[in-house]
Amino acid sequence: MRFITTSAPLARTSIRRARLATASLLSATMLLLVSAGAAQAHHGFDDFDTDRLHYIAGTVSQVRWGEPHSYFTVTVEDGLPADTPERDLPDGLRDAADSDPINAAPSYSGPHDELAVTIAPPSFTSMWGLDRKLNDGERIEAVGYVGKSHDDEFRPVVFWVGDGKPVNQVLNEELPATPLPVPYPQGDAPSADADQDSPSASAESEDTSPTAVWAAVGAVLVAAIAGGVFYLRAHSRRT
Repeated sequence: MRFITTSAPLARTSIRRARLATASLLSATMLLLVSAGAAQAHHGFDDFDTDRLHYIAGTVSQVRWGEPHSYFTVTVEDGLPADTPERDLPDGLRDAADSDPINAAPSYSGPHDELAVTIAPPSFTSMWGLDRKLNDGERIEAVGYVGKSHDDEFRPVVFWVGDGKPVNQVLNEELPATPLPVPYPQGDAPSADADQDSPSASAESEDTSPTAVWAAVGAVLVAAIAGGVFYLRAHSRRT
């Protein structure tokens, strides 16, 4: 009598499944790490004065288009209006809590004729209203924040190009903090240390904290690994 042995094929099948499970876990880990890093990099308004919105308009130059951010220089026009002209806003910024501060934002009156502007990378901007690279010599309008430590830097929450179509620039489709009422207090903008005690800075910190981002990533990774281990053990008992 001949006996057919099936243990070897079963063992090979188990090994293949284990390898697939391991590869899936590694892929999920890499995806989560890249996604978290990109989201944190994009959402970082930490070095900008989110208590004060400003309107700018001018000509684009020195465009650098890519990940994790795109950059360009804006030569600010003379004779800007007192505040933001009436412009269409993205759907996510049309609530009064967002639209009112944007529409009331005073024009930039700082000491610099040129501002270094940082915007979201193409992977986000293409979903939010602009599916092409900006061109040198192109005119742009924007509402956003001036840098705290470098007051020649600017980070929009929304900008307009071409036919006036709005391009969103905030990850959660809401302002990262509630700006001060206009007219803004006279004098220098609050320092970074002083901002830590303000409600708007606290809200921003909660939204953009790297610790919170990586804690969430860690929790997901632990759950994924635990699920993979449970699956492998359950499968090994069946086979």
